[in-house]
Amino acid sequence: MKYWLLGLIVLLLILGIAQCTGEAPKPDYITAPVAQESLSLSVTATGNLRPTNQVEVGAEVTGPLDSVLVDVNDRVTKGQVIAVINTEIIDQQIAQSRANLNAARAALAQAQATIEIDQVQLARLEEVRRLSGGRVPSQIEVERAEAAVARDRAAVASARANIEAAQASLNGSLTTRTRAVIRAPVTGVVLARRVEPGQTVVASFNTVTLFVIAEDLSAMQLRVSIDEADVGQVRPGQKSTFTVDAYPGRQFPATVERVDLASTGTTQAAASGGTGAAATGGSVVSYEARLTVQNPEGLLRPGMTATATIATQNTGRAMLVPNAALRFRPETEEEAAGGVFNPQIGLEDGKQQASIGEGSRQLVQVLQADGTLKAVEVVTGRSDGRRTVVTSKGLKPGMKVVTGIKAAAQ
Repeated sequence: MKYWLLGLIVLLLILGIAQCTGEAPKPDYITAPVAQESLSLSVTATGNLRPTNQVEVGAEVTGPLDSVLVDVNDRVTKGQVIAVINTEIIDQQIAQSRANLNAARAALAQAQATIEIDQVQLARLEEVRRLSGGRVPSQIEVERAEAAVARDRAAVASARANIEAAQASLNGSLTTRTRAVIRAPVTGVVLARRVEPGQTVVASFNTVTLFVIAEDLSAMQLRVSIDEADVGQVRPGQKSTFTVDAYPGRQFPATVERVDLASTGTTQAAASGGTGAAATGGSVVSYEARLTVQNPEGLLRPGMTATATIATQNTGRAMLVPNAALRFRPETEEEAAGGVFNPQIGLEDGKQQASIGEGSRQLVQVLQADGTLKAVEVVTGRSDGRRTVVTSKGLKPGMKVVTGIKAAAQ
């Protein structure tokens, strides 16, 4: 019995070794043809839609709101009354200013009458002095009369100045009353209303926003953040398309209007009073780009999140291979055999993880008619992340390059 068990173990070992050292089946390669076409390069960025011109309407007058005449989504025209502030106090100020103006005018009339009397008195004294040969009246009396006329002239000038001051005060009160009627500064759509009738509005250094009005939503702008690695490729005038979650699968056209020179972190730091170094430390640096968007159908709304694809470059007709073909490395005979004699089976080659840079020399594997592989050297060019432009003397359009190996059926 012992010999039978020993013989069975030897037989199993022989069968195992024979299976491991046997000829492995040929791999089933995944291939892709070498294409001859142009490659469009693009930059992807995310941002939000905004009105081209958004106006915040405030109040310059303090008082309770008598009426609010518009609501969110209402269309308004420039100069249209949208709210009215109570003017009782302002009307009292206007009445006071008018009374002061009338009093100043009366004071001017009185001063003018006084100067006329004093001028007649001075003329009479001068005539008597001429007729008497300078004996009468005395010099002091004449000087007193002259001083009275000068004083009257000053009173007239003061009265006129008081009239101008009263008129200015009245004009200011009238202007304030005009500003109590709040009008739309632009033609557009009301995006936000932040007040209700009866609410008291307090005019201060920081004007309280009552309404937000967007001017002409048929033309909007898309502001996106461009990564610092891509900002050098984006320029004004480049065409773009973008999508929004509200309309899946639909693309909207846009055009790059400008790219900010300062990073987003620098702009935020300037607004908050900090330094650019502190704002960008430890964070991703990005630059804001503004894209013009036409919205004739009115489908797009302010605040929508959009993903834009900006066409930055077109390579023209060139040979293109999948990036997977540049990373593929064929297995050696030992790796293909596997088994107990190949303990590293399934480990990836470290070279396969190396990045493929522009201008580098790489090898692609071309599948021959007899099923064998032929290594062809290529020089890489620009890439869109899926395909790469290559140049090579041994590679021709239409050739099948290997991108991988199909998994064996279980």
